[in-house]
Amino acid sequence: MNSFTTSDKELIRDYLNGRESSLEKIILRHKDKLYAYIFTMVKCHQTTDDIFQDTFIKVIHTLKVGSYNEEGKFIHWVTRIAHNLIIDHFRKNNRMPIQSQKDDKDPFERIYLPSPSVEDLLIEEQIHKDVKALVEELPADQKEVLKMRHYMGMSFKDIADSTDVSINTALGRMRYAIINLRKFATERDIILTR
Repeated sequence: MNSFTTSDKELIRDYLNGRESSLEKIILRHKDKLYAYIFTMVKCHQTTDDIFQDTFIKVIHTLKVGSYNEEGKFIHWVTRIAHNLIIDHFRKNNRMPIQSQKDDKDPFERIYLPSPSVEDLLIEEQIHKDVKALVEELPADQKEVLKMRHYMGMSFKDIADSTDVSINTALGRMRYAIINLRKFATERDIILTR
């Protein structure tokens, strides 16, 4: 069967059934497009090679453990893996020293990008996604105060009046929300600063 008439789905199935050459065919089919995408972002052939290789290591691992979801096109899934690895690369190589965990600084205040390069925009997008996902894990009362303060710009007095609690309670909920966000980020190895 010609590898260009064989669908990605069929090649993946064949690979999972023990035909190792099917993986090589699918890599060859998409390598130019994927390599070009990675290189456009990182602008370095050595880094592109590393991320390209890491992408397919993740692909192989995901396929072997049976976690691959066949919804959507294979190339979109592989590109998303590469995209996440690119973000990880920039986070590791461009991040600022982490501030002391003893302070009660708000993680939202740490999102500051002085020059919006492509890398900065990718990192900023991922940080915002990570923070929003972590916010959704907060207890309801903490999530409510945090959203009112950061997304709606309300004062603590207005938050207290709106939620029918004292200002000290609203401040306490905000403080615990920040502590919990930091804890969740640490547990999941998420970097909220660059």
